[in-house]
Amino acid sequence: MLTIDHLSMEFASRPVLDDITFLINRKERIALVGKNGAGKTTLLRLIAGEYQPTAGRISKESDMTIGYLPQVMLFQDDRTLREEVMSVFRQQSGQYSISEAVFVAEMDRTVIGLGFERRDFERPCSEFSGGWRMRIELAKILLSHPDLLLLDEPTNHLDIESIQWLEEFLKTSPSAVLMVSHDRAFIDNVCTRTIEITLGRIYDYNVNYSRFVELRKERHEQQVRAYQNQQKMIQDTEDFIERFRYKATKAVQVQSRIKQLEKLERLEVDLEDTSRLNLRFPPAPRSGDFPLIVEDLRKDFGAHNVFHDVTFTIRRGEKVAFVGKNGEGKSTLVKCIMGQLDYMGTLKIGHNVKIGYFAQNQAALLDENLTVFETIDYVAVGDIRTKIRDILGAFMFGGEASEKRVKVLSGGERSRLAMIRLLLEPCNLLILDEPTNHLDMQSKDVLKAALQDFNGTVICVSHDRDFLNGLVEKVYEFGGGRVKEHLGGIYDFLRAKKIDSLQELEITSSPRNPRNPISPSGATDYAAQKAAAAERRKKEKQIAETEQQIAQLEEEQAKMETILSEPANQTPENFQKYESIKHQIEQKMYEWEILSES
Repeated sequence: MLTIDHLSMEFASRPVLDDITFLINRKERIALVGKNGAGKTTLLRLIAGEYQPTAGRISKESDMTIGYLPQVMLFQDDRTLREEVMSVFRQQSGQYSISEAVFVAEMDRTVIGLGFERRDFERPCSEFSGGWRMRIELAKILLSHPDLLLLDEPTNHLDIESIQWLEEFLKTSPSAVLMVSHDRAFIDNVCTRTIEITLGRIYDYNVNYSRFVELRKERHEQQVRAYQNQQKMIQDTEDFIERFRYKATKAVQVQSRIKQLEKLERLEVDLEDTSRLNLRFPPAPRSGDFPLIVEDLRKDFGAHNVFHDVTFTIRRGEKVAFVGKNGEGKSTLVKCIMGQLDYMGTLKIGHNVKIGYFAQNQAALLDENLTVFETIDYVAVGDIRTKIRDILGAFMFGGEASEKRVKVLSGGERSRLAMIRLLLEPCNLLILDEPTNHLDMQSKDVLKAALQDFNGTVICVSHDRDFLNGLVEKVYEFGGGRVKEHLGGIYDFLRAKKIDSLQELEITSSPRNPRNPISPSGATDYAAQKAAAAERRKKEKQIAETEQQIAQLEEEQAKMETILSEPANQTPENFQKYESIKHQIEQKMYEWEILSES
């Protein structure tokens, strides 16, 4: 179906791909793996036609279609979700044909499968956050049924239920799939072939990812042995040349050895192997028996209830997961625990609890003028100081990257650096909000092993099943405004949910998120449409009020900054007032995000 023939690609004279050749057949599902920067995204963009190769060619059948989901894209704002997704089926005349009308039901299944509600269908695309916009683009690509799907980190913005839906979709899709993903469980369940890019070359395995890991280890060991043998031969040859360079009786042999070295094809091997890096958290200071007690907790944003009647207790040493669809309150509860949001009910932090918190905005707290190495060197103590460069390498800051200043790092790089810092600071309650979003598989393995050895308490908000498997022994499910406790690991929870979902197939509506019944003509019930419109107007009013409050607070912040610019006004009271305004802005911004996405 598609042939990659002796393909090479360079950027600024630096080779990224070097003379690679392989074939993609119809209906194949291929995982494209390798370290960050190995060239995975570059290869996808070459196949999609966004880049032209330095050498070689890509050949495809004349009628072949390709659907490409990049990690970053531009969006259109002038259409509703329904209009945007249905644009896939629209003819040039702007109408739908009779045969295309059958796709309406397919659109419903796909969009709902990716986590949207029916009430979202008429919302303008501009109201959705970047993560939800990526879901819209993914829905459009899936519904276009291309011959080849190119997916670059498709699960980054999906919750567990949506990831499972996408798995089933791809496994039954007639499209061939070539995907990049750091979600091990996802590619294991979907892909039956694995192509690794390393040092510009590819290694092709007709197996899933788990089996590939075993075979790669064997190959790597063979490569290391061959590399070491060649290095010894080179050293022996160079010693011979140096020893007899000026001895006339050995001149012929010396010249022969010199030519031998010149013609030698030097072996390369990726010697950086941090898979055995044993990274440990500092010993956790002992906390009370119950680091967290929650009773009858409730959180509202205006008239919108996020959750209510939440009651649970986390014991010392427990490792638990917060899971559920996006927007159901996982991060909101974390922010309540951290004191960043107010709430109703009781939330008690136990005796001598020292919290270590990781969220995406933690990266903003880093000192931009320090280098990566300095950032970690300042918090590392004891024996761990001797392993700083190994730790940085495990989290993709090896070599020259460790000397970069924080100010030039991308958002993802800053998040990884904030994670490393957290790993080295003493605490006894770790709260991690989507900690694996910017980590490759090797880095995730290092983090997971460290968490498994950690003798404190862990709360982890994550959609990464492989990361949670073997790490947590209790799962808290967020949904419908409630939080339900499930004993056991993540796969125990998922098995239980599958049984629950079979029972729920008979349920046509939910009291919290009613799914409007569909009439035979495909139109939603008028009363339901009217109710949805009223709800939407109410939500729009709340959003507008929140935006006005943010604007007022930002004006107050600007005034305080002017006041504080005068040394005489830099009093503790003024600084406290300034920090209070900043805190209020953060709360209102988070409230605006929740209202916009709910």
